[in-house]
Amino acid sequence: MRSSYLFTSESVAEGHPDKVCDRISDEIVDLVYREAVKSKIDPWSVRIACETLATTNRVVIAGEVRLPPSLLKKDKDGKDVINPAKFKSAARKAIRDIGYEQDGFHWKTAKIDVLLHSQSADIAQGVDNAADRQGDEGAGDQGIMFGYACRETAELMPAPLYYSHRILALLADARKKGVGDAGKLGPDAKSQVTVRYVDGKPADVASIVLSTQHLDASWDSNKVREVVEPYIREALADIKIADDCSWYINPTGKFVIGGPDGDAGLTGRKIIVDTYGGAAPHGGGAFSGKDTTKVDRSAAYAVRYLAKNVVAAGLAERCTIQISYAIGVAQPLSIYVDLHGTGKVSEDDVEAAIRKVMDLSPSGIRRHLDLNKPIYAKTAAYGHFGRKAGRDGSFSWERLDLVKALKDAIKN
Repeated sequence: MRSSYLFTSESVAEGHPDKVCDRISDEIVDLVYREAVKSKIDPWSVRIACETLATTNRVVIAGEVRLPPSLLKKDKDGKDVINPAKFKSAARKAIRDIGYEQDGFHWKTAKIDVLLHSQSADIAQGVDNAADRQGDEGAGDQGIMFGYACRETAELMPAPLYYSHRILALLADARKKGVGDAGKLGPDAKSQVTVRYVDGKPADVASIVLSTQHLDASWDSNKVREVVEPYIREALADIKIADDCSWYINPTGKFVIGGPDGDAGLTGRKIIVDTYGGAAPHGGGAFSGKDTTKVDRSAAYAVRYLAKNVVAAGLAERCTIQISYAIGVAQPLSIYVDLHGTGKVSEDDVEAAIRKVMDLSPSGIRRHLDLNKPIYAKTAAYGHFGRKAGRDGSFSWERLDLVKALKDAIKN
């Protein structure tokens, strides 16, 4: 392990074109869960894999879904077909909440196409009945997922990503509340923070990059810095900003046209922003738009949960966990733990303990973390990890309730 180095991570705001699409896709997931409950349908049966494309005044929602009756209508031949009305409404509400009311992308006037279709029967049979008979359901796909935690921040997240997210979250809050000139910022923004590590620990911030949309076309880079710098300093309050820190605020000048009008967006293109900012591996599968039979999402949540509890238990300063699945098979094919030379116990012991404290089949994960709920829209921006567990069940994978169980499993 290197002891002294620079490391950089970026984040993007909720109004970034790709994040607009992630938000809409996750609003659709939440809609299907809510409508299932209203229709008295078991939320365990919900299936949705939804992708969104956004460009100038246009949104396209596509994918596969198993729908409750409240989201269907009869066609002219009396057959059940998807009713697009509630899907369109969910998308418009998301765009309005993000803050888009510009000529090229407006929540009220954007054309929205809903191209959802029924889930493939071939996929459904593998998910509904686990081939290994060791769980209620099989994994929704093959793949590898990674979880990570470290002691760099109170949330056990890598410092560069944590601060990049925090800058944009504070600016978005001030923008939506209309606080001073921050109320004239636009929804689209990107941040980037470079942290200097000394003896393996975050020492100070070496560079800050922020590009943010602004609605006043007369603003230049200097004006934007005047508006945003107090929020950046607030976001970085618990880490030193180096005396020679390089600041790049709207380095290209004006940034008036933003969002899908400035650049097309697509669900699932910001997976490093969603996870660990490049400080840890990523399995490659996006989260947004998927129900939690899809292990891309649920298993990634589970291994973050496990890695965080391993670190919180004092078993290591850093922990990476990889897990793998086969489609239609309930139990994971492999579990791999790397403690990066910081472990107080062996990786073999942690791997054995993990299997004891949590059922890592898709059903087991969904049950343990209580994932069959409409809790996903709020995950779409500012990271799926390092957030506070909510009373509504959101971010349950950030709880630290496995610490004792892990310690006991290793002792035994």
